[in-house]
Amino acid sequence: MPKVALIRCESYEYEKVRSAVGRGLELIGGVGIFVKQGQRLLLKPNLLVGESPEKCVTTHPAVFKAVAEIIKGTGAVLSYGDSPAIGSTSSAARKCGIRAVAEDLDISEADFKTPVEVFFEKGVQNKKFIVAKAVLDNDVVVSLPKLKTHGFEKFTGCVKNQFGCIPGMRKGEYHIKLPNAVQFAQMLVDLNNYVNPALYVMDGVWAMEGNGPRGGTPRKMSVLLFSSDPIALDATVCRIIDVDPEHVPAITMGYKSGSGTYLEKEIELVGDDLDGFRLPDFDIERSPLTPYRDRGVMRFLSNRFVPRPVIDEKKCVACGVCVTICPTSPKSVDWIAGDRQRPPRHNYETCIRCYCCQELCPESVIDIRHPLVRRIFG
Repeated sequence: MPKVALIRCESYEYEKVRSAVGRGLELIGGVGIFVKQGQRLLLKPNLLVGESPEKCVTTHPAVFKAVAEIIKGTGAVLSYGDSPAIGSTSSAARKCGIRAVAEDLDISEADFKTPVEVFFEKGVQNKKFIVAKAVLDNDVVVSLPKLKTHGFEKFTGCVKNQFGCIPGMRKGEYHIKLPNAVQFAQMLVDLNNYVNPALYVMDGVWAMEGNGPRGGTPRKMSVLLFSSDPIALDATVCRIIDVDPEHVPAITMGYKSGSGTYLEKEIELVGDDLDGFRLPDFDIERSPLTPYRDRGVMRFLSNRFVPRPVIDEKKCVACGVCVTICPTSPKSVDWIAGDRQRPPRHNYETCIRCYCCQELCPESVIDIRHPLVRRIFG
């Protein structure tokens, strides 16, 4: 049975985090079973974009530091990195405080710029990826996800964190090829299985609820979670926030692919009692996802039933991030007649519902809303 450790940690005060991380790792077997002396190890935090730690967009530097210090004690050679949706690894890491920690601990920045094509024979749906060279440069990967909501996949956790191993704007290509949330989740599972992190440490001391993964609201949860099974850990988080794991495609696809288990009876929980962390009022969409279909009649129906991104024009500052990040060609969110002084507008007939615009809006003025027909017919 896979173990998932739940450890209470009330704040990011470093000594408390260090103690909690040490306890969590010991409860799942000790750091020595995941890494050996001399191995090259990549620490993969969530660096979606450069934001201050208080916004809960990225893995907190205190969690990064605690895990890094403990692993360095094994004699492993550490590097770190991620491929942000906007900007460089270095810039995002600087803004969220991780780069300063890495420099203090003499941990080098891994190469997340150079793309390398790889073939993955065991992939269920996706057997070829273009990944960052950092993945191939290291013997072991330790994933440090942040607990957050996600418009497209409902929840971003262990499995979703490895999407950052796809360099730069190449991530948008997957949204174009796989606009269906279930197919996209299977791609995430195949990618996660290729990267194959040995250990997952999730930062949930403060999480993000609501309009995540960038524009949501910080929520104190006081928990750090540890496991070598990404599906079991993500499913455990779902039970904390009162979400059916079967409503999260990456969990069900991961289970079917043999990546791990979400079944409660097959998971051994250690550490602190799960009931002490439950947040039934956590702000997240709990209904099953309605996958977008992009062919024929199904596309017509999808445009009228699948939730769509909506810009609050009164609050929009016309920064243009949504236009830049939109992966479709022509753009499904664009300036009106080229006027960059007014808020952009969506064309829902071509919009593939990837929610990249909502995910990365720096002003949090793009929400996901149900179309009128969906609201009328439930």
